[in-house]
Amino acid sequence: MLALMCVDCSIWFRAGLAFALSLLLSLLCGYPLINFLHNHQKKGQPIRSDGPQSHLKNKKGTPTMGGILILGTSILAIFLFANITYHFVWVSILVLLVYGATGFVDDYWKVKRQNSNAMTARMKLFLQFLTALLAASIITAATPRGINTTLFFPYFKDICLNLSWLYIPFAVVVISGSSNAVNLSDGLDGLASGLLIISFAVFMVVAYYCGLPDAAAFNMLYIPRCGEITVVCAALIGSCLGFLYFNKPKAKVFMGDTGSLALGAILGVIAVMTKHEILLAVVGGVFVMETVSVMIQVVYFKKTGKRFFRMAPLHHHFEQLGWSEKKVVLSFWGAALLLAFIGLGAFL
Repeated sequence: MLALMCVDCSIWFRAGLAFALSLLLSLLCGYPLINFLHNHQKKGQPIRSDGPQSHLKNKKGTPTMGGILILGTSILAIFLFANITYHFVWVSILVLLVYGATGFVDDYWKVKRQNSNAMTARMKLFLQFLTALLAASIITAATPRGINTTLFFPYFKDICLNLSWLYIPFAVVVISGSSNAVNLSDGLDGLASGLLIISFAVFMVVAYYCGLPDAAAFNMLYIPRCGEITVVCAALIGSCLGFLYFNKPKAKVFMGDTGSLALGAILGVIAVMTKHEILLAVVGGVFVMETVSVMIQVVYFKKTGKRFFRMAPLHHHFEQLGWSEKKVVLSFWGAALLLAFIGLGAFL
């Protein structure tokens, strides 16, 4: 019992240090990075001409690639305070780096060409799926046999589904889908970063309890060494919170694909590590709604030639209804908080 308490203290102590360091570094490095990006992005991120007209005026000239701040500070904190010899930790770093690099290249060409569609969707998806495949394969191999290919239902504890060889393709879809869902949600000042903070906070708790030998007492699965992801989540929360200071209305910098693709992917990866892929759909319900709104809009327009929503993703629809950007963001944050409590309620 004493040894278990020491491990608990170690994880939470290191998680606290990771959070504090990533937050502090984000706040300290924010303005220097923004000034650097301003000097190298004279026109800032190109704004969609078919988007809300207010964005063409209010967001013009704002630099992108702010995700560098989140990724740089969080990865440093993870290196310093998490055990990087664990599979789950270095896979997390790998995913952040590869997805971040993919987003960076896309952002770079957007700025250089002043075109909101730089890297082709096919190329981005190929890189995303390839990285997700590698990550899912390593995670599955590092997870105990008997549960590594099983899908669990958090609200129905006695129900599970062994996907066998289909599990890895399923995990790839979860990781890539989460990456693109966050990317679609990154359209208003502070929206994506706030939603991510809430989601990472939930999975920080989930990862901690999944790493305890008596995880079953909390209606969770025991996954050895999964508790180390608590430190990873804490570092990401600190970095996102620091970035939010610069991204709140009126944003001084945008996250860009550099941040949104990587952070969405790592959220999906953590869900796969903790065997709570379905919980991700609940806790990340706002991300799901944003994605579904785009799918509905595309299908409905192809079938009827008309728009189902005034504009997609969903946050733009509410803007077109006359809601202020601040009202949309706060409402979506509120919905995310509610979904977070509903998700955690599955373990009561």
